[in-house]
Amino acid sequence: MSILATVHHHRELPDTPYNLWLQDELADVLDLPHDGTRVELIGGEIVVSPGPDYAHNVIVRTINEEFLAAKLRDPAFPWRCVQTQDLNLSDIHDGYIPDLCVLSNDNDRRAMTAQLKKVLPEHLELVLEVTSPSTAPDDRRPGMRRGGPSKWNGYARVGIPFYLLVDRDPKEARTTLFTEPDTATGEYRAAVSWEFGEPVKLPDPFGLEIPTDEWEPWQRI
Repeated sequence: MSILATVHHHRELPDTPYNLWLQDELADVLDLPHDGTRVELIGGEIVVSPGPDYAHNVIVRTINEEFLAAKLRDPAFPWRCVQTQDLNLSDIHDGYIPDLCVLSNDNDRRAMTAQLKKVLPEHLELVLEVTSPSTAPDDRRPGMRRGGPSKWNGYARVGIPFYLLVDRDPKEARTTLFTEPDTATGEYRAAVSWEFGEPVKLPDPFGLEIPTDEWEPWQRI
């Protein structure tokens, strides 16, 4: 079978983009470098993006450290984090690489025991995306720069309970927690936001407060 895909140019693919992504062959078929370049399927489209900058990674680290600190304070704290983990949205044939995934202790152990290369939505309680100039339209609600479904739609469609979006756009510079996913419409029904500098307060079942004083927008282009 030959599938026609568009990634800056037309190329014949030996299988569907989803099947190639699932088999970890899509990047090689597209002759992409193995240098941190991310290849994702968002709304059925192949999306290639460069690795993030340092300030982006610091935000991810800050959130990760707050979960770790909670675990150290209370060994019964039931949540664990993993970064840049492939997520197989099998119901919609998309494949994402969230900046951070939050799993329960039980699901963390199940994933490790099964030696999964790609986790499934039912393993996750929260996903984090931090925007960059190249990825922001894919992470937010669909808008002028993205007419088709975005990750916001995909995460809601597969029922991930919490989607935390840190938007580093200088015009935004805020963090939004989306909740109450509607799997039928692919939309989150509720949201709360914090400006950079305000602590992000994750509600139950997490009960964490994340400082954002050192978070910076990306530099204007």
